[in-house]
Amino acid sequence: MTSKQHHGLPVAGYQPQTDDKVALVNENKALEERVLRQFDKLAQMEPGAVDGRWFAIGRTAIEQGFMALNRSVFQPSRVALPEDDKTA
Repeated sequence: MTSKQHHGLPVAGYQPQTDDKVALVNENKALEERVLRQFDKLAQMEPGAVDGRWFAIGRTAIEQGFMALNRSVFQPSRVALPEDDKTA
C-alpha cells in the first residue's frame, strides 16, 4: 500500500506529510481532546475545589506537550528571511 503525500498548509517551514503521519497526529489530537475535556469538567467544579494556579499550569503543560509531540511528527523547519545573505 502506498502512502500519499498531503500538501502542508501554505505556511513557511511546513512540508508535505504522509498518510501515516497525518493519521498519527490526528490520533494525538483526539487523545488531547479527551484530556482537555477532563480539564473542562474540573473547571466546572465549585470555586476552590481545585487550585486555579496549578490547574492553569497543568492545562498549559498538556497543551504544550501535545504541540511538541505533533511538531516532532511533522518536523517543521526554520525558514529563510529576506535579509538572509544568499551569497555567503
